[in-house]
Amino acid sequence: LLLAFKSVRETGKDYWRLFVFIVMRYKKTNLIDSDGILKLIKRISHEIIESSRSLENLAIIGIKSRGDFIARRIVKQIKNIASIPIAIGTIDVTFHRDDYRTNLGSPKIGISDINFDVNGKDIILVDDVLYTGRTIRAAMNEIFSFGRPNTIKLAVLIDRGHRELPIRPDFVGKNYPTANNEHIDVFVNQ
Repeated sequence: LLLAFKSVRETGKDYWRLFVFIVMRYKKTNLIDSDGILKLIKRISHEIIESSRSLENLAIIGIKSRGDFIARRIVKQIKNIASIPIAIGTIDVTFHRDDYRTNLGSPKIGISDINFDVNGKDIILVDDVLYTGRTIRAAMNEIFSFGRPNTIKLAVLIDRGHRELPIRPDFVGKNYPTANNEHIDVFVNQ
């Protein structure tokens, strides 16, 4: 499976173009268009607002390298809906991954950018695709290196199944069950 994003600027507005393809034996099928991705992000944003006890205590952290783009869109939606500024940060989980030494395909190592006190915060952790759960475990380890939040909830754009760890998303844009030999990749152009 191949999931591709594209952000397009037209007359000062951001439009998301999402192309979701199933790649099986070199065939591609479009599954979600740009309106679909906007609806997923809006729905996730509304669900976050409805489930939060206090938006003032809410902080959203996106996992590099695509969860951070989605996190910014969610924060923008929440601000438009509730007119409340939300703390936002990004984390790089490279050094916390259990496959760090063997994963040659890891993205370039970056730094985490959390410019707020996580202690006592209600954190929403955002990623693009949830698969085995190992990236989420690494992200939680990284968050705990900054302090002790009150809660951590997980928002993902796509859940493809096949968990290896007991991790469950609280907010899901779309479920796409896949076979183990299929993949979902999200490409974001900003």
